[in-house]
Amino acid sequence: MLTLSERDFQRLVSFVKNNYGINLDHKQQLIAGRLSNVIMSMGFTSFSEYVDHILSRKSPDDIDTMLNKLTTNYTYFMREEAHFDYFRGTVLPWLEQTKKNRVLSIWSAGCSSGQEPYTLSMILKDYFGSKAGMWDTRVLATDISQNVLDTAAAAQYEEESLRNLPAGWKGKYFRKSQSPGFYTVAESIKSNVIFQRFNLMEPIRFKLNFDVIFCRNVMIYFDQPTKEALVQRFYNATVPGGYLFIGHSESLPKSNTNYHYVIPAAYRK
Repeated sequence: MLTLSERDFQRLVSFVKNNYGINLDHKQQLIAGRLSNVIMSMGFTSFSEYVDHILSRKSPDDIDTMLNKLTTNYTYFMREEAHFDYFRGTVLPWLEQTKKNRVLSIWSAGCSSGQEPYTLSMILKDYFGSKAGMWDTRVLATDISQNVLDTAAAAQYEEESLRNLPAGWKGKYFRKSQSPGFYTVAESIKSNVIFQRFNLMEPIRFKLNFDVIFCRNVMIYFDQPTKEALVQRFYNATVPGGYLFIGHSESLPKSNTNYHYVIPAAYRK
């Protein structure tokens, strides 16, 4: 394993935090362990050379690889199922009653490899049923990593990640892949999700404000000021009455947000 000096550690930590919001303070050993093989495979002989290369920003793909190595893109379908139950049982009936133009604006922010937005797409399809064609239910799914977005767009998953789906959904919304043990998301579900690269540190300037924002298990990588600033940007981009869902391991102190708590890890404007 390559040696990561304090100087190179601080340079890399500052770059990642200032540009991507990810807080790597006290993670010196983790960085050294996860990046050493990557650095040597690229032909560099030291962390110093590698950090110089990263800070030059000449290779977005190498930055993407670094961020993927330093964060955990672990997810599966119907993860934190209580949120999806609330989305279907409470949020969608409210939207059906109030959205007279039949246009829904739903954002999966930090969508990783796609299981969350595809889960939302399946719930929307199942909820609206034969009326789905009368609604614009497309889900915006964003992530900082082009690598995971490419995986998400391919929509091919191991059968194990489908284990928590409701009975019948695997047969209804997936097709067996040519690769043994893998399933591909059905086109009707896949086409309802729009994938786009987006850095959550940037201003949120999409065409519409959002009825629902899912940003779960993303802010665990941010320090408190970064998280509070992001939540305020989410709030400004949420329609009155709209919802924000965060991970169950995350929380929003009442004194630091204008959202109102509704259920664990779910808030409303």
